[in-house]
Amino acid sequence: MSKNAKSNVLAALRFQLQTLELGETNTKPSVPLGVEEIDSVLPWSGLPRTGIHEIIGERGSALGFLVFLLTKFTGNHMPAIWCSQKTSLYAPGLHLFGLSPECIITISTKKSNHTLWVLEEALRANCLSAVCGETRNVNSVAGKRLQLAARFGKTPCILFLENENSVLATSTTRWRIFPMNTNEYDGIAGAGFLKEPLWKVELLRCRGTSGNHQWMVKWSHETNYLSMATSLANRSGASKAVYK
Repeated sequence: MSKNAKSNVLAALRFQLQTLELGETNTKPSVPLGVEEIDSVLPWSGLPRTGIHEIIGERGSALGFLVFLLTKFTGNHMPAIWCSQKTSLYAPGLHLFGLSPECIITISTKKSNHTLWVLEEALRANCLSAVCGETRNVNSVAGKRLQLAARFGKTPCILFLENENSVLATSTTRWRIFPMNTNEYDGIAGAGFLKEPLWKVELLRCRGTSGNHQWMVKWSHETNYLSMATSLANRSGASKAVYK
């Protein structure tokens, strides 16, 4: 067997092993993030359209990154749901991320368990480009239900968790986002939305590969494009600063 043939066989075996590990079959194509340094680390060369993509970190920058992910998943022009107890989406801020507010169905809830119920039902509907939610706590049972609903409906769940101690064992990816500039709102709402955000992005968990990757990235409002801010930002396994 030639060297190229062996490489092709190994690549096919790796793909099958990743599919078995992720427990997903018949999935839709993944969604590249458009940053080669990040996409090359992800087993799918992007994010899968099923499963939970969990975000923690500084609220303003975390929500900014959530909107960035949402712009990728809504490329098919299907509507998305945003369910929250507190956030009022700011249309000009969404526009700066290339996201049309007309694509977003917002749902306001009073309790966390109401939010989780809305997310689960929306994921099972199989008629949305993505389902986004903000909540403080998700127990193991609720997390498993969301994961199963995302697989059943073949729809991604993008979840911002305010409590970093309530991370999900069932998440497909987990991201931690911190601002690297002084813009408190990072393009979502308020007086600072015109500033272009600079984020420290950490991939803490990724099914099918190791975590502990970090990058410094910048969003351009003019080009609607996320890019590396510095070649020194991507340092797998490097020591990290402690944030509180």
